[in-house]
Parts: sequence; C-alpha cells; structure tokens
Amino acid sequence: MFNVDIDNTQIVEQQQLLEKALSTNASTERVLRKLIRSEILAARKKVVADAKLKNDPRGARQAVRTSVYKKILGANINIFSSRRSHSPNSYEPPRKLKPGQWGGNRRKRSARTNTVMHYGPLDRGFILRFQNSGTGNRSIQPSGNRGSLSAKNFFAPAADRVLAQAADNLAGLIETELSKILNDEK
Repeated sequence: MFNVDIDNTQIVEQQQLLEKALSTNASTERVLRKLIRSEILAARKKVVADAKLKNDPRGARQAVRTSVYKKILGANINIFSSRRSHSPNSYEPPRKLKPGQWGGNRRKRSARTNTVMHYGPLDRGFILRFQNSGTGNRSIQPSGNRGSLSAKNFFAPAADRVLAQAADNLAGLIETELSKILNDEK
C-alpha cells in the first residue's frame, strides 16, 4: 500500500489567504469602499459636466448627489434633495431696468420666494428634477402665468452611461487590489 503524508500547514496558509481576500474581511471591505467612493465621485463629476442647463447662475448642477452604502458594497448617483441644509446662496438676479424706467415686477417677493431664491447650489436638486421630468402649467396667485417646462430627460441617460463605465473601472481596480492581496502574502 501507499502511505501519503499531507502537510496541513500549506492548506491552512492558503485558507487564511483566501479569507483575507474575502469582502467580509474588515480591511478588505475598507479598501473596497474606498475604491467605490473614488469611482462614484469621478462618475458624479462626469454627470455634473453632462448636465447642460440653459441658464444655471446659481449652480443647480452641483446638486447631483452620491451615496456609498454602509451595509452592502455599492453606491448610487441621484438628484434627490439632501437631508441637510447647506450654506445659503447670495446670488441676486440682475435688474434689467434702468433707474426711473417703467416695468418690472411691482409685487414684493413673498417669504417663500426669498427662501427659494437663496438656496445654495447643493440644495437646488428640485430644479434638476423640474428640468429632468418637466412641469405642468405653472401659475402664481392671484393671477400670473409662469408657463411650463418641457422634460429634458438628461439625467438617466448620462447617469446610466457613466455608471456603466464606472462599474467597468471598478471591476479592474478590484481585480488589481485582490491580486495585490494574494501576491503580497506569497
């Protein structure tokens, strides 16, 4: 008969190495989250650059948000409102009337209008949603027509394209990082 002796130390070392490379390992998970965050921020930059609004003096494009998930490995890009308020904007639209000229708005601004006028760039996600999905006919009380906005649908195509590219980049980065982990231990 044949007598085979197996050295378990090498098998144990390989098992420990593979456990270190798993995403459930805390250090590997931190590295993966860091890679995800860097890729999602690069993707956000591209989406902001692609969001070409006709007139954006208050920087509403900056309201494109990102989230990196805590419980699972993943992230997203959205145009929803932030849960917290940011610094106010001091932008005041230019007056086109010369002193003494007739015309212009003879009504005082309401408190709500003043609040919305001074939202900072990061708080203007609602503007992006209006531009993206359009609005019905808008009016003010007691009389006044503000018209409607047609849907531009700029966000979904730009975000889908950029996120697909980010996923490809992330796959390469993760593969590189895991090969580093596996090769450093040998």
